[in-house]
Amino acid sequence: MNESTEKHQGDTIVSTLMAQIKARLKRLYLEKGGQAAFEQLKPLLEKRVHSAKETYEAHHPKWSHKDVFLITYGDTFYREDESGALAEAPLQTLQDFLQKHIRQSISQVHILPFFPYSSDDGFSVIDYTQVNPDLGDWHHIEQLEKAYDLMFDLVINHISRESLWFTDYKANRAPYDRFFIEMQGDEDVSMVTRPRNTPLLVPAYTHRGRKMVWATFSQDQIDLNFQNPEVLVRMLEVLLLYIDKGARTIRLDAIAFLWKELGTHCIHLPQTHEAVKLIRDVMTLVAPHSLLLTETNVPHAENLSYFGEQDEAHMVYQFALAPLVLHALHRGDGQYLTDWAQNLAPPPEGCTFLNFTASHDGIGLRPVEGILPQREVDDLITNMKRLGGFVTNKSNPDGSQSPYEINIALFSAFRETAHSDGPDQWQVDRFICSQNIMMTLQGIPAFYIHSMVATPNDKEGVERTGRTRSINRRRWPLDTLEALIESGRTSNAEVLKRLTNILQRRKKHKAFHPDTPQTVLDLGSDFFALWRNGEGDQALRFPLLAIHNLTSDIKFLDLSQIEDMDQANYWVNLLDNGGVAATETKYVMQPYQSVWLMPETVDDVSALWAPETD
Repeated sequence: MNESTEKHQGDTIVSTLMAQIKARLKRLYLEKGGQAAFEQLKPLLEKRVHSAKETYEAHHPKWSHKDVFLITYGDTFYREDESGALAEAPLQTLQDFLQKHIRQSISQVHILPFFPYSSDDGFSVIDYTQVNPDLGDWHHIEQLEKAYDLMFDLVINHISRESLWFTDYKANRAPYDRFFIEMQGDEDVSMVTRPRNTPLLVPAYTHRGRKMVWATFSQDQIDLNFQNPEVLVRMLEVLLLYIDKGARTIRLDAIAFLWKELGTHCIHLPQTHEAVKLIRDVMTLVAPHSLLLTETNVPHAENLSYFGEQDEAHMVYQFALAPLVLHALHRGDGQYLTDWAQNLAPPPEGCTFLNFTASHDGIGLRPVEGILPQREVDDLITNMKRLGGFVTNKSNPDGSQSPYEINIALFSAFRETAHSDGPDQWQVDRFICSQNIMMTLQGIPAFYIHSMVATPNDKEGVERTGRTRSINRRRWPLDTLEALIESGRTSNAEVLKRLTNILQRRKKHKAFHPDTPQTVLDLGSDFFALWRNGEGDQALRFPLLAIHNLTSDIKFLDLSQIEDMDQANYWVNLLDNGGVAATETKYVMQPYQSVWLMPETVDDVSALWAPETD
């Protein structure tokens, strides 16, 4: 493409996106409000479009088989001096740890909210534009961005009660006097979908007297009023700042609750989807290769709605995966996991899943509504409590409460099974199997930092904070963790070594490209198995068959009965370089063993182990 053609194409894309942004604002705020909002936003967009270094070439890949996300708080690791004070900024300590132990295994780091906050470990933001000085400053973020792509949270639904925005609201100062949702307090809000069991309306003492304001998540997290176009424009300014500061991916926190209308469930409203599309358009305009991720911990079908018509999120979390994998390995029965995966529609073109088994939050239970029978959910809850976990409830319209998520460190969740009388020798293998399953599914894998280092339940954290989610948010003194890793004899050392080794092997093979289709097999409830291969002209030269033993027993497989094994006479397990004949009728799989089989022929050996790279 010559320079003139490229410029013309870029001009066309810019004008199209500008028109879409204006139209979306008018759909949200009608002609007058939408036009005014666009006039506010336009100079901010034009400034960045004209100074952007990127082109608008549509063929630029958004992801590859080498992509792996890491989820972490900015202060997961810290160093202290002799006086007990921090020896350096925790963001610097984080970078040191990643550089030493994980650098070659990941491509993108999701730094959970690193802004000044008042509660909820960062998700009650006081100031969207500053780095929490307890963590470091923008320089530390810039240094991380030099080594990795970064994901920032846009905590868009709510802001801290201690923010200047809310302070100015209480003082009745414009424009903040219209930034929050005021209620009388006697409205019928029973239809509103609640992710928590706290009051929806909380008091605020203002210059105009006592007011009741909307607070979906806690009395310290006050919802913003997106029916006011100035609020959306202000949040788009924050979005643009994050992109300026190096964010490759933007995560829309709690986005499903964005728009409120009494008489509705106030979740997934059409205006919310329109706002997500608008944000996608803005990101495409100013940073064409940026990615948008929506966080919607809801039943599976509702979660998928945020792909829109390929015009909303580039990625959605695969929320059902975590509870289903935990259930399968805890029970030694993968039938529900297999049934779900076999019926999982592929993501739309240009979209993908972010696969994960653990995060800073708990293991959500709403995503398996209609997938796991209630008796299985109840049994899982009982057993996770036995392993030291907790359960967080949500409020229902009828006034009752029901389980919302399990709070437990994932490594501790695999200490025992439903059938064991106590801890067994398979905890590490069971845990690694769970991560291998995640890594084989179509999409991009995401690891919580505490999964990488096998962090157990942090009971002291729960006692200290009084919050059950703290069980999975340990802050490690880095010297302590380094000693555990360097000993080589701990679970922390073994898990980190095995996972980084697997990731190094995985990133070499295009079968793991997020766009490569999958075909899930039913080999019986003891196994979870799938093919990763293309179709037609997109068929891979080296397809991959992944098989996982979900039990603590040695199992035998008749490989000759698996369809398409006849593509080659001999297959190599990428995880240990071992070989097996396609005609093997009693292939031995050890407890919780995973095999990733790719065809090997005499002529193709060199290509198999030195595949093409992008």
